[in-house]
Amino acid sequence: MNTKIKNILKMVGILFIGLLLGWMVFGGSETPKEEHDHSEVEGAETIWTCSMHPQIQMKEPGQCPLCGMDLIPLEANESAMDPNAFQMTEDAMKLANIQTMVVGSKDANKKLALNGKVQIDERKLYTQSSHISGRIEKLNVNFTGEKVSRGQTLAMVYSPELVTAQEELLQANRIKESQPELFEAAKQKLSNWKIGATTINKIISNNKPIQQFPITADVSGIITAKKVDLGNYVGQGMPIYEIADLSSLWVLFDVYETDMSWVKVGNKINYTVQSLPGETFEGAVSFIDPLINPQTRVASARVEVKNSENKLKPEMFVSGVVSNNLSTSTSKDIVIPKTAVMWTGERSVVYVKSMTANKVSFKLREVLLGASLGDAYLIKEGLLEDDEIVVRGTFTVDAASQLAGKPSMMNPGSEAMSSSNETETSKKKETKSISVNQKAKDALKPVISEYMSLSDALVNDDLAAAKKAGNKLLKAVEGVNMGLFTGESHTVWMDLSGNLKKGLEHVNHFSSLDDFRKSLGQISDAVINLEITFKPNKGTLYVMHCPMANSNKGGDWLSTSKEVKNPYYGQAMLTCGEVSKELKE
Repeated sequence: MNTKIKNILKMVGILFIGLLLGWMVFGGSETPKEEHDHSEVEGAETIWTCSMHPQIQMKEPGQCPLCGMDLIPLEANESAMDPNAFQMTEDAMKLANIQTMVVGSKDANKKLALNGKVQIDERKLYTQSSHISGRIEKLNVNFTGEKVSRGQTLAMVYSPELVTAQEELLQANRIKESQPELFEAAKQKLSNWKIGATTINKIISNNKPIQQFPITADVSGIITAKKVDLGNYVGQGMPIYEIADLSSLWVLFDVYETDMSWVKVGNKINYTVQSLPGETFEGAVSFIDPLINPQTRVASARVEVKNSENKLKPEMFVSGVVSNNLSTSTSKDIVIPKTAVMWTGERSVVYVKSMTANKVSFKLREVLLGASLGDAYLIKEGLLEDDEIVVRGTFTVDAASQLAGKPSMMNPGSEAMSSSNETETSKKKETKSISVNQKAKDALKPVISEYMSLSDALVNDDLAAAKKAGNKLLKAVEGVNMGLFTGESHTVWMDLSGNLKKGLEHVNHFSSLDDFRKSLGQISDAVINLEITFKPNKGTLYVMHCPMANSNKGGDWLSTSKEVKNPYYGQAMLTCGEVSKELKE
């Protein structure tokens, strides 16, 4: 009995010890487990994003649905970050090839390229005329380009009138004792024909008239034109040669009316001559033509040059550069590359870079542009020294900012611009429709038609066809009867036609498709506004938009089809663009 009780007590003891050990092992781990679960509830959830498309935010790692790149963890944004600023990682900046520069003050120099020709100095161009009338018996100078010296005999002339005058002199000489006045009158008659006293005395001493008289050169130079041939009859004062002195010449540079403010009398011009490679010449502008050629729309800037070595010849082509320093002696200006600026039509904007807690952010800022300096702009307002701006990849930053819901070029927002008190009146005004009669609409149809031909030529990368279409478009604009537009429609058409003419004024001088496409935006905007305002087209037209045109500033064009055929890039990027608006009658 005692043995049985002892065994039961042993079993109870073992069970108690087992329960105690179990509680110590498993029960003691409950608190850490609870603490671990608590930390998971309180911890921040990891968000995964794309370095190139930060608007993509996902709860799990993976690949970007837009570009396929691996997603990266998104760090919590700093509370001090500007809500209108767009943040971008260093890796994203490198992948997008975004480059920045620190703005500084420097001299604002405007370099203007000019083309021109060497011409004869008009002050040294002479017309050699005959001082007697008669028949050309001999020509001593028979071709243009021959050099002649002053006093050199150029031709011999037989003059019946002069022979008669000599006979009258000989008769008067016989009775000069009794009638000296008659003798002096006969001598004076010959003197009026530029017959010298020596020749007159020779006639008297030989007692017979001279049959042929010489025509001598009044100046030295080069024969540039021969006006007569052997045997021709000439009258007194009739030109027989043109003689030019080429010891000094003019270089006449073509200055377009849009560039006339950059060329002043006294400006230094460095120029080269195509036929004299390796040589550079320098001169100063001595005169600017006050009249503009109505056909070419250019004025001439004159540079006078010495030509003692006869290197330069009339009609040689020259290329020159004139520099203008726009800064004053006491101040310098802020100048930035054109690639940094995006133009929306009414405002110009740049992206300013800033650092917040070791993170890069960009913010849109409006600037006021000054003069164009070739590949740069003078900035009047909006930027200060030491501001860091995006100069390459500006459109990439703008596109990412727009996708992230931040202020961008096309959606500036109320706080994005440097001018925070922007009002509705400063925003782009919608073009309104104006009612005109059918005759006015019919007069505008050729403008639309020729514009479409111009667009097709640029799509096909055909410069010759583009120039031809551009000239036809300009002719169509000039051929519109202004009498068909009255009141408000007259004012609007004047503005639109002026913009079209300005965009087409250099159509004959465009040397490349790129030059032509720089004017396409102004031409297209005018044609689009024409269609919206007057509705001359009965069918449906489409306003197309390419965000990459005009150095990422964007550009519109008008099309008869929804199919994208980009005239700004042609075959290089034919399908870049989209339909932004449909225009129906």
